[in-house]
Amino acid sequence: MNILVVGSIAFDTVETPHQSFLDSPGGSALYFSNAASFFAPVNVVGVVGEDFDLKVIDFGKNRPINFDGLYTEKGKTFRWGGRYYDDPNKRDTLFTHLNVFENFKPEIPKHFRNSDIVFLANIDPDLQLQVLNQITDPKLVVTDTMNFWISGKRSALDEVIKQSNIIILNDEETQQLTGETNLTRGGQKILEMGPDVVVVKKGEHGAILMSKDSYFVAPAFPVQKVVDPTGAGDSFAGGFVGYLAENEGFEDSELRKAIIYGTVVASFCVEDFSFRRLAGLKKEELNKRYSSIKKITTY
Repeated sequence: MNILVVGSIAFDTVETPHQSFLDSPGGSALYFSNAASFFAPVNVVGVVGEDFDLKVIDFGKNRPINFDGLYTEKGKTFRWGGRYYDDPNKRDTLFTHLNVFENFKPEIPKHFRNSDIVFLANIDPDLQLQVLNQITDPKLVVTDTMNFWISGKRSALDEVIKQSNIIILNDEETQQLTGETNLTRGGQKILEMGPDVVVVKKGEHGAILMSKDSYFVAPAFPVQKVVDPTGAGDSFAGGFVGYLAENEGFEDSELRKAIIYGTVVASFCVEDFSFRRLAGLKKEELNKRYSSIKKITTY
């Protein structure tokens, strides 16, 4: 199966206790496609400015990533800046400059419209609905969102969730969306909104998978040194969706394995800045770490 991702492409300025990087490539679409392409072909739709050099995404040359849906508009590329602390769960946003992304209207190329799986990254829910209106009978729709849209575009977001098979959120977003501090009750409320599966990311504490008839808790891989947490969530989603596409199965047993592969890819992502760790990663390394998590959780 192939995958369509629609999301942001950005330059990130990141400050950590270890080092700082100015204008490193980032954005949800790039992190997701980088991760998912270990498993299945990925079609990317996004927008960049005239200042974006396509050479910075040359990782796609050796991966099944199609950038036919990457549009260049007059102006500057979306930019985000953040500062992390010794506790990688603590982050301050320093600036957000939408630039060309502010007027982004996703136009899905005709040869992308029959993609098997659609991943809606955390863009405006109105844009997510525009994407769904252009897609022909996808086998699976997976949606991400963020606090800003939960508070500012709730009506449109509710409709996106209703049309999604799987929704991925972090613990804070789950609480905000449902008003429940208990994640189990929160997940059940989201299931009542329409999707078949809810995935709640808990950072270094792993992830929860919930459906009507199943509940699964996965640990995070014990990374010894987190260098840059940027993009970990989108990398998790890429590994998760990529595994499902590769194995062409959405039953509970495959969903559980997909959660672990998402965790594995995210654990590599945080070991270096931007895509530097993922760019040279081999599938064999993913499988080895997957086996390590299995040993950790077997009793």
